[in-house]
Amino acid sequence: MVKILHDSDADASVLNGKTVAVIGYGSQGSAQANCMRDSGVNVIIGSRPGPSADRAANDGFQVLPFDKAAEQADIIHILLPDEYHGPVYKEFIAQHMKPGKTLSCSHGFNIVFGEIVPPAGVDVIMVAPKSPATEERKAFLAGFGVPGLVAVKQNASGNALKTALAMAKAMGFTRAGVLECTFEQETYEDLFGEQNVLCGVCVDLMKYGFETLVEAGYPPEMAYFECIHELKLIVDLIYEGGIQKMNKVISNTAEFGEYFNGPRIITPDVKERMKESLKRIESGEFAKEFLKMIREGKGELLKAKREELGKHIAETTGAKIRALFERKAK
Repeated sequence: MVKILHDSDADASVLNGKTVAVIGYGSQGSAQANCMRDSGVNVIIGSRPGPSADRAANDGFQVLPFDKAAEQADIIHILLPDEYHGPVYKEFIAQHMKPGKTLSCSHGFNIVFGEIVPPAGVDVIMVAPKSPATEERKAFLAGFGVPGLVAVKQNASGNALKTALAMAKAMGFTRAGVLECTFEQETYEDLFGEQNVLCGVCVDLMKYGFETLVEAGYPPEMAYFECIHELKLIVDLIYEGGIQKMNKVISNTAEFGEYFNGPRIITPDVKERMKESLKRIESGEFAKEFLKMIREGKGELLKAKREELGKHIAETTGAKIRALFERKAK
């Protein structure tokens, strides 16, 4: 049984007198930096010149180049997109990883797959929110927090877990609850979940359902409500009380369909393909494929795919419906 850690398990004073450099000021960088600062932590931002750096400066942070931020900080917390961790670390941060410092991140991808190899004399930790950045910040400002994970890869000081828990507490994660895991567990499970359930499969299920109804002659607006819009309502019920609670609330025809029609659509061979996907992740095959695409300059492919998806009738229909149902200011 995994132990859940709360505020009483974390000592925020561990961060007293220390400087945390948040490397990157995107959605997670912004949310985590602001939460830590609001908790009294001395936070600086490492960023290239540009919109992110300007936004951090406007938010009142001291903004420095990557190398200067790493040099000044006791804790270097990298929150860049995964594909940039390795190059930025090697060029700007590695030379400043002196004994006694801490290297931190919110996703173990680059440590697990060897894109970053820290020196022996430093602590290496992970502090990861299990939430999008917007919800993370919103929960913190409401006086609570989102669940999180902490992990230790290297414990040169003997206090690495204390540092990770102190950061988790400063960001509000221990208010909700924090699980201690390994870098490998977080990395493999995160990649598996987003590729096989949350994004990689859920989106296709919604699209296929929508397309099936539209191709059968049903109005796109109705198809959107039934196959896409209402998914949030179902997920909210599961979030609040699990699948069983959801089944108590939905109609009998819906529950019947879950038990007797669902297995006809999601057949056992899907699970076998999921197992193959997990093996690709654990072996590092996925990481190699992903990083190869980025390094060959194909990173724009994701943007192109996103733009192509925006032209799908499900997306254009959804945009029209959301505009119709927007809450109008009085």
